[in-house]
Amino acid sequence: MFQLFHLSADKDTSLQQQLREQIASAILNGNIPLNSPLPSSRKLAKQLNVARNTVVLAYEHLLDDGYLIAKERSGYYVNPDILAGKVNVAAGPVVTSDDDTGHKPDWSRCLKVQPSSQRNMHKARDWQRYDYPFIYGQFDTNLFPTNNWRECCRDAVSVPAIRDWAADRFDNDDPLLVEQIRTRLLPRRGVWASPEQILVTVGAQQALYILAQLLLDSDSVMGLEDPGYVDIRNICSLSPGQIKPIPVDGQGMQVGEELSECDCVYTTPSHQCPTTVTMPIERRYELLKKAEEEDFLIIEDDYESETNFKSNPIPALKSLDKNDRVLYVGSLSKTLAPGLRMGYLVGPEEFIKEARALRRLMVRHPAANNQRSVALFLERGYNDALIMNIARTYEARWHAMEEALSKYLPDSFTQPTFGGSCYWVKGPEGLDTHKLREAAAENGILIEPGDIHFMGETPPLNYFRLGYSSISTDRIEPGIKRLAELIQSLVD
Repeated sequence: MFQLFHLSADKDTSLQQQLREQIASAILNGNIPLNSPLPSSRKLAKQLNVARNTVVLAYEHLLDDGYLIAKERSGYYVNPDILAGKVNVAAGPVVTSDDDTGHKPDWSRCLKVQPSSQRNMHKARDWQRYDYPFIYGQFDTNLFPTNNWRECCRDAVSVPAIRDWAADRFDNDDPLLVEQIRTRLLPRRGVWASPEQILVTVGAQQALYILAQLLLDSDSVMGLEDPGYVDIRNICSLSPGQIKPIPVDGQGMQVGEELSECDCVYTTPSHQCPTTVTMPIERRYELLKKAEEEDFLIIEDDYESETNFKSNPIPALKSLDKNDRVLYVGSLSKTLAPGLRMGYLVGPEEFIKEARALRRLMVRHPAANNQRSVALFLERGYNDALIMNIARTYEARWHAMEEALSKYLPDSFTQPTFGGSCYWVKGPEGLDTHKLREAAAENGILIEPGDIHFMGETPPLNYFRLGYSSISTDRIEPGIKRLAELIQSLVD
């Protein structure tokens, strides 16, 4: 980075002062690594085309001002105390901008879209330090098949494998991964597709973004479950179309007159987000019939399809579709790992053709080495074993949650029948779950307030979600007990 320093003899300040200011600025900005020595005075002088004495004097002043420390026979290093705020640099060199008179852009005017202003979910990054992490969407590292995954990653970087995937694939996916999705994952949900009907995506999130980009314009109406998945609501709100809330009851998305105005609807029938209810097969047929009568498309997000505790779960909505109205979104986030970002989109060939072309403009394709690693993981049966292990573990936690909630928060929930990895809880009237979240965090408990899932201006504040994918079974009962005590103290 020192090559990027710019010293000018035309400035009012000396070359030495300019160098001091630029090094000090780089230090304060964290641009110089703590454990790497600064270039020798001879080397830096040659790089900057200045006298060596200029660099020597600059270093000595920075040393006196506390920016640098000297190590014998090693050179000058950044003083770690400077970044920790333990050194007063008020008397040090004054870091000035090269030009304070320029006209900077007005970003509030330049930015035509500001996604950061949307209501969004925020999860604690340090969730692992909590005693009772009832956080949704994280995975239990104890369940992760480290050895199997390491083997697949190693084989994915063998010389023949690299020769296969390292070339520019343009918009193509790994044929082995597509075949594994087609023959192993989709048939479990009753879905049959050709390779041309499958697109690999960077998680389900990218699939949803692609769908919104392709299907919505200023005249479109998108029906979304209410309460529902926050990210699809935010994705659709970036489009010029209209969002229409569709009520949810104990059987999932309601099929009524509200759907008549829609061009497309988004639903999570197997495990409704966030209420966890499962849409019965009768309503699935009713929804498909309504889609045909009113001529709208259905986006099915089957995000927790693999984490079910039934030997014969209800088939996916896509499997019942005879008219190509259902666009199916799947993901490996809830089983293999959320950080892997591997999902897939299934639809008619003519639609996937356009989705592939749009994805090419975004990222071309998900990283080919990751695709190959996942393909090998699926092909060798490791994913099947992982799913069985997760199902056994989650079912034990599912029962532990039901027992604890029945004991300490009775009548506050309906047990998910499909499976999944969370409970949706309705607290007492008057409970503010944002205050509960703060109090719970102080007691080592992580929960997620549920009001963000509602679309209205005044969403109910007494709903919250309790995930159990990353909390051990033995911690569930004491965690729920402590949480119930906090709820009681807040509503008394």
